[in-house]
Amino acid sequence: MRIPLIGPYVALLTHNRQYRWLWFSQVISLMGDWFNLIATATLVSGMSGSGLALSGLFVARMLPPFLLGPVVGVVADRFDRRKILVISDLLRMGVVLGFLLVRTERDLWLLYALTVLQLSISAFFEPTRSALMPSLVARKNLVTANALDGTTWSSMLAVGAALGGLATATLGIRSAFIIDSVTFALSAALVYQIRVPRPEQPALTQKQNGFAGYIDGLRYLWYRPHVLVLTFVKAAGALSFGAIDIVQIEFAENIFPIGSNSSATLGLIYAAIGIGTGLAPLIARQYTAENQKAMRAAITAAFALSVFGFLGVAWSPNLPVLLLMSMFRSAGSGVLWVFSSALLQMTVPDGFRGRVFAFDLAAFTIASATSTFGAGFALDSLGLSAREIAFGAAVTGSAIFILWGAYRYCYGRAKASFAPD
Repeated sequence: MRIPLIGPYVALLTHNRQYRWLWFSQVISLMGDWFNLIATATLVSGMSGSGLALSGLFVARMLPPFLLGPVVGVVADRFDRRKILVISDLLRMGVVLGFLLVRTERDLWLLYALTVLQLSISAFFEPTRSALMPSLVARKNLVTANALDGTTWSSMLAVGAALGGLATATLGIRSAFIIDSVTFALSAALVYQIRVPRPEQPALTQKQNGFAGYIDGLRYLWYRPHVLVLTFVKAAGALSFGAIDIVQIEFAENIFPIGSNSSATLGLIYAAIGIGTGLAPLIARQYTAENQKAMRAAITAAFALSVFGFLGVAWSPNLPVLLLMSMFRSAGSGVLWVFSSALLQMTVPDGFRGRVFAFDLAAFTIASATSTFGAGFALDSLGLSAREIAFGAAVTGSAIFILWGAYRYCYGRAKASFAPD
């Protein structure tokens, strides 16, 4: 097997200054995000000890992008995308400091409220960032840029989760929130440096703002089913791995804890996930390059790899095997995310890109929330074990793999490589 080359990624960062600012901001911000996630999960688990309470945390993180999807897409296609990113970072900088006020179980409502507020602001950031990227990166480099983004997300997950678990266990939960606030400030300063080489014109007129602009975006997808299917790829994967977010906390606390604190085990699990999601897109890109037919075939392989990983998690006899299987299942997730994003950026014109990526994120988050809530309900109310829920995720993933295969067979062959609309 060929070893993935780092040359294209180094060249992209070396020669594309504007993308480099965007990438540096991602590195800084993601580090704080993983500190925040482990800190809030540990806080909820320690104060409540409830699977449904943990599910509520993840649902609170997932619902805002779904509920705000119609607004987010229109805003991203109407206003200066760089300014949207800067404002989002500055607002989140202030919000995360509010987590310092959560001190007892009676304050958990505040944690949920602040989480909803933080992720509501983030709902504007992610689709806008995805929509901005093709204005900074040449079409021939979009797969490379998305693979690098995916690897960066994963690397920061691996590093941030490991350090976050260590910092939470040693320095205390509140230190993570302060670090997260600082990272948002640094990210805003970096994004502010970006100058778009090809100045964007507002894609929507004043008359198209609001609901009319959103309907135009839905109409665009409805008449382009192959684009619509791509917006559901991440959501299809999330129907399975959303449940694993709850399961892995159960594994960390009650099955394979390290000492008396679950933070260390949870940090290792997230680190393994980061390694899987980071390496898989880099390896896959060596075989697909920018070929859209090959990229769709890689998505097929990713669905299969995810199922294998879910089964492995369900039957893990010890922590090392659990970590290995977590890498396998997250490798599939990484390929799904990177390749579906790259295909959308290569296909969707600038005027609809914000709304399409907002729809893409909304579908992903509602699928994640549904899966996560279902896992929490299964733990608390149905009495299912973490292993049984992981097996259920594998069954769900198998059904999705079959559906994707049927789509590829019936419709994908004739239009596997399609030209931009």
